[in-house]
Amino acid sequence: MSDMDEIKLNTSELKDRAKDLRAGQRVLLSGTAYTSRDAAHKRITEMLDRGEEPPYSLSGAAIYYAGPTPAPEGMPIGSCGPTTSARMDPYTPRFLDLGLRCMIGKGGRSKEVIEAMKRNGAVYLCAIGGAGALAAKCITGCEVIAFEDLGCESVKKLTLKDFPLIVGIDSLGGSILQ
Repeated sequence: MSDMDEIKLNTSELKDRAKDLRAGQRVLLSGTAYTSRDAAHKRITEMLDRGEEPPYSLSGAAIYYAGPTPAPEGMPIGSCGPTTSARMDPYTPRFLDLGLRCMIGKGGRSKEVIEAMKRNGAVYLCAIGGAGALAAKCITGCEVIAFEDLGCESVKKLTLKDFPLIVGIDSLGGSILQ
């Protein structure tokens, strides 16, 4: 398979297949992903510190760093573009060590995050910034599952269908972002 081929992948396969993806490959991702940004990451970390379960299982999970706008009539979600991933870096190594397999966002990641990705066989997929309306067309379901008081930054369970992404950083530390 050449790097120009699009890899169709379901989030349920990430636990086994994330380690096989390489920087620069194009992925059409389907399945379940959770929106979570810095305010939600902070609350989830506080829950973990208290010995509580997070609002979704991190084992094999995909997190999309996004704060979708409200859904227009007849749509499951509004504009849903990526946010800057580095804002989640203080929390991410712990989440990766708890089984997180895939992060979706934009921009670079810290050395600590990349080391945790390598340690855990995880992948960072880049979404196209500024194309939130286009991204929303690949989201067929959206349900708020935690922290509703955070508004657009609440944790949402998304159902993705052929969401176009590029492997930004792979599980070996290979990167298109350097």
